[in-house]
Amino acid sequence: MNPLPEDMENALTGSQSSHASLRDVHSINPTHLMARIESYEGREKKGISDVRRTFCLFVTFDLLFVTLLWIIELNVNGGIENTLEKEVVRYDFYSSYFDIFLLAVFRFKVLILAYAVCRLRHWWAIALTTSVTSAFLLAKVILSKLFSQGAFGYVLPIISFILAWIETWFLDFKVLPQEAEEETRLRIVQDASERAALIPAGLSDGQFYSPPESEAGSEEAEEKRDSEKALLEL
Repeated sequence: MNPLPEDMENALTGSQSSHASLRDVHSINPTHLMARIESYEGREKKGISDVRRTFCLFVTFDLLFVTLLWIIELNVNGGIENTLEKEVVRYDFYSSYFDIFLLAVFRFKVLILAYAVCRLRHWWAIALTTSVTSAFLLAKVILSKLFSQGAFGYVLPIISFILAWIETWFLDFKVLPQEAEEETRLRIVQDASERAALIPAGLSDGQFYSPPESEAGSEEAEEKRDSEKALLEL
């Protein structure tokens, strides 16, 4: 048999590709899409993501840990009441640890207000607290006489410095990227759900069919064969 005309082959190929694309769209499971959307919406309703909650817990740990070290220092240096009066009432920048405790309170208030209450998605608040902490601790270590007061002269400044930079790393490399990735996934799932909703449900493979070869095409093929036979006989 002679091959089909080129226009008919193109029509059949386009019909098959359109049928395949429709089957691909219907292969999406609407139940799975709705479950994904509901899970993402449930996270939004909670108001704060799990990774952000972990960050806020670490900020709280920062304050409590520095407070604990400062209380231990007060007890070691002659009792809480006497040392507290010496470091707070008669505050001296060169020998007091009270300002390191206030620095931890400053970090806690700013970060909790920014990332738990206001739910910021920018790094400017953590940049402010880390910059202030680093600058103050460097000045404290260079100008003060803390190193002559025992082990706490080393421990409190170093611990405060490390905790501030861990908070910066955790927010910049964990909290903000993960939340941005979850938002992107939610948009993709919602777009897929909207595209699937545009296609009418209930279509089956039996409804996709290729039209039979037209009679006009078969008549043209027969006429072509008859003309070739006539030429051969001549």
